[in-house]
Amino acid sequence: MPESVEIVGGGLAGCEAALFLAERGHSVRLTEMRPVRGTPAHETDRLGELVCANSFKSEDPANAHGQLKREMEALGSLLLRVAREVRVPAGSALAVDREGFSMGMTEAVASHPLIRVVREERTELPEGPAIIATGPLTSHALSSAIRACLGDEGLSFYDAIAPIVHRESLDEGVVFEAGRFGEEADYLNCPMDENQYEAFLDALLAAGVHEGHDFDSVPYFEGCLPVEVMASRGRETLRFGPMKPIGLQEPRTGRRPHAVVQLRREDRQGQMWNLVGFQTRLRIPEQGRVFRMIPGLEEAEFLRWGSIHRNSYLNFPGRLTPWGSLPGRPQLLFAGQLTGVEGYTESAASGLLAAVNLRRILHGREPALPPTTTILGGLARYLRESDPGHFQPMNSNWGLVDPLPVRVRDKRERREALAGRALRDFLAWVEKEEIGW
Repeated sequence: MPESVEIVGGGLAGCEAALFLAERGHSVRLTEMRPVRGTPAHETDRLGELVCANSFKSEDPANAHGQLKREMEALGSLLLRVAREVRVPAGSALAVDREGFSMGMTEAVASHPLIRVVREERTELPEGPAIIATGPLTSHALSSAIRACLGDEGLSFYDAIAPIVHRESLDEGVVFEAGRFGEEADYLNCPMDENQYEAFLDALLAAGVHEGHDFDSVPYFEGCLPVEVMASRGRETLRFGPMKPIGLQEPRTGRRPHAVVQLRREDRQGQMWNLVGFQTRLRIPEQGRVFRMIPGLEEAEFLRWGSIHRNSYLNFPGRLTPWGSLPGRPQLLFAGQLTGVEGYTESAASGLLAAVNLRRILHGREPALPPTTTILGGLARYLRESDPGHFQPMNSNWGLVDPLPVRVRDKRERREALAGRALRDFLAWVEKEEIGW
């Protein structure tokens, strides 16, 4: 008889994990604290409740979110089955009736004969085999228990994210590699003259800011101010902050720029680059409009937009094993947004992968991670290989996967080639590792 497991958290990751394991004979206790203890975001006690939007983004496989759905489908995703039953028209996006979706998720999980839904708050980590999928609004008591295991640097409660761009979309005639004062050229630099800086500043100060929900409200910390807040403090503030040109020389002119935007590598492959110091609450259309005014970024492909909000997430690369367990407790895994993935489908996919590996561990098999040519495999690599000192949550994007062996300049053609390779490699992995057994 397969071993019993506990899933803590009835969101998308928890529901996917619970059903995956129950379908393979495991007795599952799904612990959900609502309605015993509510959150500032949720309105009901239903499982799989969507709190911010009703869209799971594109189903087009040339889009990274579309390819992730194909990989989830190969793992038997509950989210996709329920979503397609209650979808609403939204072009190529998979959008749903929000109430119908949470009702469908609750029915599918609660009616399974091997799943017992328990409504109580978990204040300590389980002793037996378990997956913790409590999301960014993990309760204070459980957060304290997690922090006690991981240490002070193992759990973050504040999320300030700068945009990330794809290296191939930058203007190589403008952007130059250099470190300050001749140090190692670990940064890409976008130089500005005085007129460009002043125009950029005017646009930044006039741009619309996303107000968000009450539960997203956070205090600003001096060490991590939104770029637009810094700009509002004076026209020279950015030039003495994240845009300071000191120690840099522009190769085209041989002179120091008036200001500079630095990009820092986010991955070992050098495909994803972070705009240093550009955490922001600008609305997404405004981010695209304003940040493409930066020299060299006029045609930039943004892989992730900036944001600032209240969040809880683990320092995955610094504290967990490659498959998301505590180092000394391989049968206790973490999944969902708590691990540092951003987005509904990413969270659900993380729950599926955690369930795959918990089952493998319980059956004496080695954990398995998808190849890094796939979206889920690329996300898993990002979580385990990021710099622990700069780790921030990440959403699905093509910058996560291995580049093609030959450069393809047409964006649509490149993405279609990446998607075709990703699907072939993912299905081959599923078969080779017997993931569905």
